[in-house]
Amino acid sequence: MGKPLMLQDADAERIETLKKRLGARTKVDVVRSALDLLERESERVARVARWRRAARVVAAESRKVSREFQRHSRLGRLA
Repeated sequence: MGKPLMLQDADAERIETLKKRLGARTKVDVVRSALDLLERESERVARVARWRRAARVVAAESRKVSREFQRHSRLGRLA
């Protein structure tokens, strides 16, 4: 059994407009596609936050290794 959902008139019109634009069969299809999009976006935001944290954790060691490689670089000796 479905759950009733109370919509304001403006929201119902937006859903109907999107239904026509997307070629969705029902208003529920429009809402589901919106939920899917929101879910993907929130997962992307969380993934980017994890990447940033990981980059911060390894940044100091990465700089240290880069400096070590630069000491032995042949580019500085060519000039």
